[in-house]
Amino acid sequence: MASVMSAIQDTVSISVFNRGLAGKIFDEVKRSGAKVVMKNNTAECVLLAPNEYVRLMDEVNDVKLLVTAINRMAHYDPATLIDNEEVNRELGITDADLEGFNEVEFE
Repeated sequence: MASVMSAIQDTVSISVFNRGLAGKIFDEVKRSGAKVVMKNNTAECVLLAPNEYVRLMDEVNDVKLLVTAINRMAHYDPATLIDNEEVNRELGITDADLEGFNEVEFE
C-alpha cells in the first residue's frame, strides 16, 4: 500500500501547471526529489531536482563504464599487449620528446 500512496503523492496533473502553480510544484520537487506529470491520465514526463538528475546521470555513466570494462576484460588476451617502448617506437616518440612531462599515475 505504501507504493500506491507514494505514486499518488508523487503525481501531479498538468492542469495544476495550467493554473499557475508551477512554482509550488517545483518546490515540492526540490523537497521530494521527483514528480510525475500526468496528462489525460497518462504519465507525460518526470520532473527531477537538478541534483537528483546529476546523480542519476552519474550512475548511468558509471554503469556504462563498468559494462565497457567488463566487455574489454572478457576479450582480454595478454598475448596482444604491446609494451610502452614498442608503442613509442611505432609512433616515432623518443625519450627526448617526453622530457619535461610529469609521470601520470593510474589507479
